[in-house]
Amino acid sequence: WFSGTPGGDLAEHKHRLLTCDYANVVQTLPESAVAQRLLAQHMIDFGLITQQVKDNTQWPDLIAELACHVADDLCLMETKKQPRLVAACVCSPSYWNIREKIGLSMAAIHQPVVSLEEKIGSSIQRVLTQSPLLKPFERSNWFMHSDRQRKHLRAENPLDTPPNQWFVRSERETICRFSEDYALFTINVRFAPLKEIARYPVARADLSAALSKFDADEITYFGGRKKYQQLCAYINSLDNNS
Repeated sequence: WFSGTPGGDLAEHKHRLLTCDYANVVQTLPESAVAQRLLAQHMIDFGLITQQVKDNTQWPDLIAELACHVADDLCLMETKKQPRLVAACVCSPSYWNIREKIGLSMAAIHQPVVSLEEKIGSSIQRVLTQSPLLKPFERSNWFMHSDRQRKHLRAENPLDTPPNQWFVRSERETICRFSEDYALFTINVRFAPLKEIARYPVARADLSAALSKFDADEITYFGGRKKYQQLCAYINSLDNNS
């Protein structure tokens, strides 16, 4: 379910943001306290934290303490009726700000990319409301960034470096219902230099195929048409030179 404990750099990153930028990292609704305690108890049962950690958090919100003990960012969804985000600790966002999403439904969270909600919204809704308890579901997404910085509240538009200096940023995401009323959405970020794709023809073909299916909403969310065209041209140049 979780990606393990945070390494030194990631642990330092989380602690720095929680210390210096708490409101842009952690948001909770008052009614989420029960969900936070339920999640903490599961993490105790899994051996991820101790009862002492649960009872003696150093942060204003329990979910912040829980996020310090796993590599993942944590988002708690209330699943009764219309699922909505009730608590989160997100230290590595890619083009979104938790302050703008807290309290929103899944459909509203995806609203900036209307076609994304149309493509996957119903599937996510089913997982949040109907999947078996304590059975995680996993997926990965990807973005292109000009650096390995973990916190990007807004798209870099345009990127100020050529594509051979970009990084693929992939997010391992899981959704797991841990009670009848709540589910946890986790995010763990990984990076790889885009130029490495030159060594993998199959991966280049997969990326080209994915790019060819982008619609206007996805191109905008990705960072704009210029960034999209730069990436397409770069991948084509690798194919032509191979």
